[in-house]
Amino acid sequence: MEQSRIDRINELARKSKTSEGLTAEEKAEQQRLRQEYVAAIKASLTGQLDHMSILKADGTVEKVSKRKKK
Repeated sequence: MEQSRIDRINELARKSKTSEGLTAEEKAEQQRLRQEYVAAIKASLTGQLDHMSILKADGTVEKVSKRKKK
């Protein structure tokens, strides 16, 4: 995610804490930017885990895989 978008998230967060608050348009923008940020973090973490392996005590190497949902 671009630094300018992160800066905008922070700017909106600071403004929301003031007595002025956010307009409905700004609240929608804040929500959209936060969703983009979370998606970027998840994609980054998934990419890191895709390239990770676990070395077990018996010397075998196992690739990290997604857990199955219960």
